Amino acid sequence: MEYNTSLSKLILPEYGRNVQKLVENAVKIEDKEERKKYTEGIINLMGRMYPYLRDLKDFKHKLWDHLVIMSDFKLKEDSPFPVPETATFAGKPEKIPYKSKNFRYKHFGKNIVDMLKYAAEMEDCDEKRLLTALIANHMKKLYLTWSKDSVTDEFIFQKIKELSGGKVEVDKDIILSESHKLVNPNKKLKRKRK
Repeated sequence: MEYNTSLSKLILPEYGRNVQKLVENAVKIEDKEERKKYTEGIINLMGRMYPYLRDLKDFKHKLWDHLVIMSDFKLKEDSPFPVPETATFAGKPEKIPYKSKNFRYKHFGKNIVDMLKYAAEMEDCDEKRLLTALIANHMKKLYLTWSKDSVTDEFIFQKIKELSGGKVEVDKDIILSESHKLVNPNKKLKRKRK
């Protein structure tokens, strides 16, 4: 019995072990005409595995590139398209650096901070009060999703002031949505339906 752990590593696992074995067999074929028919059969099989991709303009090119990659670039002479360079696949890709390393309240997210900056630049008007109330409700929802504990409105107002650098304050007469309505808004509907 063969176990996957004892077999060779799949180069492109989305095609599966059987296609990988077919490609390995194609590499062993020495007659060029026979190998060409065999590889075209593999390409047709690979195309049937993902029929929704046939609408792409370079679909066959991608399939041939995948075949060449699975053959460890041994079938690059058989490809009717220019093959990718082997240097592209050597080594690990570079890490993508994060823009901000020290973000204090990750559960609120960077978008909340950006929205608070936008609100801080607005003039005092009804739109600003409405925007800060919406931000506060959203922050409460994010906090409840992250923490699962109840949170007071004053706590959220304090965090808004802190994240905006004191530039945005929420009116004390604003009442935020209740916690259970923010986290599970459809729970009541399910109970009523039963």
